[in-house]
Amino acid sequence: MAIAKAERLMNLALCLLGTGRPLSKRELRGSIEAYLEAGSDDSFNRMFERDKDDLRELGLVIATVESLDGEIGYLARRDSNRLPPVTLDAEEAAALGLAAKVWQQARLAGAASGALQKLRAAGLPEDVDPYEAHSALEPRIPAHEASFEPLMLACRDRRPVVFDYRKATAARPEQRHVEPWALECWRGHWYLAGWDRDRGAERVFRLSRITGKVRSRAGRFTADVPDVVTVRETVASWAGETADRTALIRLRSGSGYPLRAKAAAVRDLGDGWDELEIPYGHGLDAWLVEFGPDVVVLEPAELRAEVVDRLRAVAKG
Repeated sequence: MAIAKAERLMNLALCLLGTGRPLSKRELRGSIEAYLEAGSDDSFNRMFERDKDDLRELGLVIATVESLDGEIGYLARRDSNRLPPVTLDAEEAAALGLAAKVWQQARLAGAASGALQKLRAAGLPEDVDPYEAHSALEPRIPAHEASFEPLMLACRDRRPVVFDYRKATAARPEQRHVEPWALECWRGHWYLAGWDRDRGAERVFRLSRITGKVRSRAGRFTADVPDVVTVRETVASWAGETADRTALIRLRSGSGYPLRAKAAAVRDLGDGWDELEIPYGHGLDAWLVEFGPDVVVLEPAELRAEVVDRLRAVAKG
């Protein structure tokens, strides 16, 4: 259905851009197959008005002209819909090249490559290669999760979705009903920010923990989409990146290297255990649980209690 609508919008845009005079509704209906298949005049009128509004929302400038006999016509003048010359410096071109690489494992890889070719034809400097690495370390943004593409399209189209999600501390996945806002990559992992309808609050989901297919749902969003969606800041906060306290833990020797990398101090306790002082922020309890029996929280007491509660929840299934 989404593909059929996109094709209908494209055909309408081409008709409006390709005409030298205003076209009436009657003429447009006779020129576009989807409008010919409309069951009634009322059905066509509603479809046409929605499509016209959608094209205007996408940025197409559509003029409404009334003829001498009072008939309303529509056209999109090319001079009103012509983009300014494309000027990109080396850094901007590199950013576009990196964005295109995101699609290397996705269905739109060809479209991304074609878009860069069009930018080249529109004036991208010949000595700038969008795919070329500009340092000894080539940046990469992986997009291996099967949920990436359907969630990206759902964010773009403002469509609610349903998927099964397994939290780090849960034995089994549970179904989540989400209004997706934005996708963002942080430290090599993709995250989705959106409105969790079941919990009535904003939530961030790690795509690698989504199991099964992402299913679209009909209807509109029930919550307002914020002007700025701070995915990275939220994930960083939950991961303890913005911690302003410290915690003391025991860690089994030879394990927990991510914890050791964050530790402000490490002391050998003997008997195969080390004592670590690590930053303590929101979400640290969930992270510590992932290390299972290799970690024991010494202090503070509130963190120890949170970790114990999570372990008990996992044990109960």
